[in-house]
Amino acid sequence: MARAFLYVLDSFGIGGAPDAKAYGDLGADTLGHIAEFCAAGLGDRAGLRSGPLKLPNLSALGLLEAAKLATRHYPASMEQPERLLGRYGAANEVSRGKDTPSGHWEIAGTPVMFDWGYFPDQPDCFPQELLDAIYREAGISGSLGNCHASGTEIIKRFGQEHVWTRRPIFYTSADSVFQIAAHEYHFGLERLLKLCEVVRELTYDLNIGRVIARPFIGETAETFKRTGNRRDFSIAPPEETLLDRLTAAGRNVLAVGKISDIFAGKGVTRLIKADGNDALVTASLKAMDEAGEGDLVFTNLVDFDMVYGHRRDVAGYAAALEAFDARIEEIAARMRPGDIAVLTADHGCDPTWRGSDHTRERVPVLVFGPGLQPGSLGLRETYADIGESIAHHLGLDPGRYGASFL
Repeated sequence: MARAFLYVLDSFGIGGAPDAKAYGDLGADTLGHIAEFCAAGLGDRAGLRSGPLKLPNLSALGLLEAAKLATRHYPASMEQPERLLGRYGAANEVSRGKDTPSGHWEIAGTPVMFDWGYFPDQPDCFPQELLDAIYREAGISGSLGNCHASGTEIIKRFGQEHVWTRRPIFYTSADSVFQIAAHEYHFGLERLLKLCEVVRELTYDLNIGRVIARPFIGETAETFKRTGNRRDFSIAPPEETLLDRLTAAGRNVLAVGKISDIFAGKGVTRLIKADGNDALVTASLKAMDEAGEGDLVFTNLVDFDMVYGHRRDVAGYAAALEAFDARIEEIAARMRPGDIAVLTADHGCDPTWRGSDHTRERVPVLVFGPGLQPGSLGLRETYADIGESIAHHLGLDPGRYGASFL
């Protein structure tokens, strides 16, 4: 029996979404614009990286061909591989919204066909009735922020006042989220998590996808820094996902990073946490060594999105891609005959785009494994084809959505 390894490069879109205009993202292209900026010298940073974007392993797996499927052209100045070693394609998202749960659930075979709840982009964006309920249930005197904001900017703006008053910082974005920033020591990490649990209960009726704990440390605006103790409190998927189907069949799902949070723990047999892309890859490699026949290792590499995409850091994003590319050989080295690995993404977050939110894009689908013949998977109509292909590979019966490309 085979095994499967699914890596989600969080926010690594490749442009070309057919409905991008409806989301205000016509022309967004995370990979294409990073490559374009790097080719023009705008992705250089002393001590970090320089020159055109270099992704030899991803390119050999078909990344450049996938990008051409998505946008009809190759990314600027990226070197073509001597030969292709994997199957490649590009996938459309059919789910509503462009947030993390929508993308991941659709990848796992459950598209989101309902509308998420959102908070308006205006001062005092949270309803007073909701705030009053939070203050009452959590036993706090008030809050700071209550606006749309970048996570790094909000703690610079309100962090010092938070330390003085112990009032948590509430903020949101264009996604269906209620985010709470608080100091790990002055407010307390456990207290923050308990507050998030209260807010999670109070926002179910508003159909808010996630309540996110954003702990930070430091003593001044210049030294405040978010920590790796982030926690997402998500709504559970509305239907059975690939993870549920696997555990029901007696298989193990090893969830690395924030995967368990995204699926509200459903269908996860083992949770593995790590802080940062490099540590997450290392943890995934260990999980690959421990996975048994018929198991799935499911990893989210969050830094692409959280650290570089949202912060519109082209050089940082490019360097992170190059660092991951260098570790693909380690992934391949741990694969046994019959195994497959899939590299994909859940949405875009073009670091050259306006604002600081996600972008509606197609995503790459790169599949490789011992004995798997290279070739094109074409344009896939839904991310659900990814989950359905893994289900097929692991011997499960067909699900409701998607079609296997294996």
